[in-house]
Amino acid sequence: MKYVSLDSVEPGQYLGKTIFAGSGAVLLAEGVQLTVYMINTLRRIGVSMLYIQEPLFEDAVYEDPVSEENKRLVMHRLGDAMEAIRSGKDFSTRAVGVSIDKLLEDISQNTEVLLQLSDIRTHDNAQFVHALNVATISALMGVNMGYNQVQLKELTIGALLHDIGKVESITDDESSDPKVHHTWRGFDLLKSKREFSLLIAHAAFQHHERPDGLGIPRGLTDDQIHPYAKIVKVANTYDNLLYQDTAVRMLPHEACERMLAMAGTELDHEALVQFMRIISIYPTGISVRLSSKEVGVVVGQHRGLPGRPIVRIVRQEFDGEVDTKEVDLAKHTTLFVESVLQ
Repeated sequence: MKYVSLDSVEPGQYLGKTIFAGSGAVLLAEGVQLTVYMINTLRRIGVSMLYIQEPLFEDAVYEDPVSEENKRLVMHRLGDAMEAIRSGKDFSTRAVGVSIDKLLEDISQNTEVLLQLSDIRTHDNAQFVHALNVATISALMGVNMGYNQVQLKELTIGALLHDIGKVESITDDESSDPKVHHTWRGFDLLKSKREFSLLIAHAAFQHHERPDGLGIPRGLTDDQIHPYAKIVKVANTYDNLLYQDTAVRMLPHEACERMLAMAGTELDHEALVQFMRIISIYPTGISVRLSSKEVGVVVGQHRGLPGRPIVRIVRQEFDGEVDTKEVDLAKHTTLFVESVLQ
């Protein structure tokens, strides 16, 4: 599997990873042979990068901590909740809770997997994939921090619904009055759900607060911010740097460097330490240039050494034969990733 720009994809190649619609339904399934029409449609709906199957890298498969089935379930339940809110109805807290139970079951069996945000975004699914990513990152961080099952479920539901206040925010000017900021709306909505712990509401309420007291909506300082919100803040920041903030959209290693510079001011230091332990800085399938000037594709990871992946280098020989070699940067300590290619 290889992660490539849509502009470099040719008809006849095979999709390497399923693309979801906003509701969690399958838009294009892994393994489908791409046509000119499909490629043009993907471009029209906002896809810029995707995974393709590549014979030389067929074993370079990312071990996702959450199954596609349970991703679809979580996105579907989130969509149901959002639609109910738009219609002025109650949403099913039980359905959301069950979907999070499924997500946590998957994560509990894959705690050693380094996370990479591999689901392809479209204009339609962006808010759903964002919420799913924030929930998944938060859950993995919570596991690393030794949270029990009750705490993990509270944290993960709060992370999934951290932006639920935006559903009611179609044209409001959030800067004019703190009380109309989406964190207030989300808090008011979630605290009314008796089936949910109040801590779930606080995860949504405080996820824009900062340790230095310059956050919103209340300007809380470090010890006033609940640990759940500190975790969700880190997860939300990372996904935004990669996908949401079009002005500064970054690659994973660039986002991690930016976030390390935020430690103690915008982001909680301990939460950031836990985040760096679970994230893949150079995702499997991405093309990189090494300090040796050789170009290859990341095919493996080392937990605890996110900046030292395994890279496969492919050379075309003069006689037409293909020569491949693998460079394990955990063993070749004088080499490093010089740049990521797209």
